[in-house]
Amino acid sequence: VDSCAELVKLCLTFEHPADAVVSRYFREHRGLGPRERATLAETAFAVLRKKLLFEQLARSGSGPKERKLAILGFAQHLLDQQAGQAGATDFLKSALSEPEKNWLDACLAIDPNHLLDRHRYSLPDWLDEALRAQCASPQDYQALAAGLLQTAPVDLRVNDLSDRRADVQAELALLGWPCQATPYSPWGLRLQGKPALTRSDAFARGAIEVQDEGSQLLALLVEAKRGEMVVDFCAGAGGKTLALGAQMRSTGRLYAWDTSAHRLDALKPRLARSRLSNVHPSVIAHERDERVKRLNGKIDRVLVDAPCSGLGTLRRNPDLKWRQNAKAVLEMQARQEAILNSAARLLKPGGRLVYATCSLLQAENEQVVSAFDAAHPSWRPVP
Repeated sequence: VDSCAELVKLCLTFEHPADAVVSRYFREHRGLGPRERATLAETAFAVLRKKLLFEQLARSGSGPKERKLAILGFAQHLLDQQAGQAGATDFLKSALSEPEKNWLDACLAIDPNHLLDRHRYSLPDWLDEALRAQCASPQDYQALAAGLLQTAPVDLRVNDLSDRRADVQAELALLGWPCQATPYSPWGLRLQGKPALTRSDAFARGAIEVQDEGSQLLALLVEAKRGEMVVDFCAGAGGKTLALGAQMRSTGRLYAWDTSAHRLDALKPRLARSRLSNVHPSVIAHERDERVKRLNGKIDRVLVDAPCSGLGTLRRNPDLKWRQNAKAVLEMQARQEAILNSAARLLKPGGRLVYATCSLLQAENEQVVSAFDAAHPSWRPVP
């Protein structure tokens, strides 16, 4: 509990992304075992998810605020892990004083339906207002806000260049890692729990990549074909690049561009496992780089998965709602429009341009596309 409180305090400074803070803490405390690491990480992320509620509850009780937040986060982790079973928090309570146990019981007894929306959904005011404005009804908003408090599943993309999904599913089941086919992506498997995938033969031979189903669907929308010239304009660590390369059956030319050499370096080992030979990674200085200009009018398909606020990933990165703000979103919008306009010049007549972000906000999605449409009347949307 003391270690959890220490880690929570570090995460709540918001000086660095929470996953980086957690990783650094583990490097500095190498004596922690796998279960301890999992508990520490899940406790910290539970506090970030429900920060406004937990801070309100921490106003009661006694002791340091970070300890009370850690107790609530630890309890939430145990309840999630054991599906709210009776006695789920007994392990935690064995480390608490009698007043702390009584305080925790009182907190856990609160009916969520009696909470203010601010505490129930734990969203900063500016984000709460933005999401309410773009939801069709109060019920839609409530469903979305509640969904963002859940933890994200682990999705895998099966490399259909070398393996079949059903075969990999059976292989993972034999390892004690049950998974289901994703509902929309024909490549996806959704795992139960968080097993050590990197130790499996399926991972080592490039049969699977960790990739959210949404990212798989984005690659499917590009519909890259054999022998085409395709650009992944903001490739990052290359997850969608690899999916596109498999779609192309390792033929044609697939350019993976990013302004970060560090992010593209993460693609190298993944590319080696994937057995793709048509991928050409390059670091570009900016969206108007000479390498971009040289290919203007020559490309069949371009994917722009633009830099964004990341507010669609709150299930996985709950700290983002506290680290982003409305001003940053507007600054991002201007950058997104510039990237999209440059990427559009790459395409041949009849080519396909796919624009996406991992944000939920219309300011970064529909508004950017509307501005593009107004400036490019010869382009037409694809259903």
